[in-house]
Amino acid sequence: MNNEIVDITIIGGGPTGLFASFYAGMREMSVKIIDSLPQLGGQLIELYPDKYIYDVGGFPKILAKDLVANLVTQAHYAKPEILLGETAMSVTRDGDHFILKTDKGTHLTRTILLTAGIGAFQPRKIGLPEETHFEGKTLHYGIKDLNLFKDKNVLVCGGGDSAVDWAMMLEDIAANVSLVHRRERFTAHETSVNQLMSSKVNVYTSRGIKTILGEDGAVREVIITEKDGTEETIAIDHLIVNYGNISSLGAIKDWGLEMDRNSILVNSRMETNIEGIYAAGDVTNYDGKVKLIAVGLGEAPIAVNHAKAHIDPKARLQPLHSTSVFN
Repeated sequence: MNNEIVDITIIGGGPTGLFASFYAGMREMSVKIIDSLPQLGGQLIELYPDKYIYDVGGFPKILAKDLVANLVTQAHYAKPEILLGETAMSVTRDGDHFILKTDKGTHLTRTILLTAGIGAFQPRKIGLPEETHFEGKTLHYGIKDLNLFKDKNVLVCGGGDSAVDWAMMLEDIAANVSLVHRRERFTAHETSVNQLMSSKVNVYTSRGIKTILGEDGAVREVIITEKDGTEETIAIDHLIVNYGNISSLGAIKDWGLEMDRNSILVNSRMETNIEGIYAAGDVTNYDGKVKLIAVGLGEAPIAVNHAKAHIDPKARLQPLHSTSVFN
């Protein structure tokens, strides 16, 4: 056990957690970051490092991997101790601090900030028995290298922002791009959908994947079907499935936190029902919550400022602006 008691332990190394580390450094707090993934960046790095991100102020668009690189650099302002591949298991209070146990050790911390995103996740699959034969070869749940699809025939499945963004990004790389959505209406942003409909992407709505055909891990064709049973065969080289993720907060769900399904309920201070434990980003829920990276980046300073005031009641809740700190 590390006997040093840090001011704040951030559980989750995605964008919200990384920005929280930076901001805690500005409040002169000692910081520890714990993440179960082998690298920082959360879903952005794990699933789509080469996807453009559009919902961060100051960046009309930025590649996910570049945004993460900037956030990691920024996070190091706090000189955090970073522990990767380590999963939070249990927490107990001991006087003025918590004893946090992970699958690899025990940590002492005055406050905890949960920025675990959607928690541990695995992709939601199509549900066809044959899909396992193509996974990791020509059936993908995320994209880490766009060049893999150069001059190929690609089919994207899904109707959310990620699926639509992928189809649009592949338009000028792949030989041909198609998108199949199970419903008539998309859940992606209206602007993205309008751009999709004006693009060269072949769009099929109200259709599902019935069969994947191919051999030796290579997809050759898919059969899509409408509700009335009408079938159509599409020749492809790669299939990208983006139906979202099945997620779980794991052992954190046993901490006694007030939950709304897989989200942690917080108040306007980003406080959970357990004093000294805060949450921010996609892991949280409250009335009016919108789950965007930009929102998480705004919630992080709120949580950190209140954690600072919890540790030191004499500290200013509203600190000086960052321009004052660096001037």
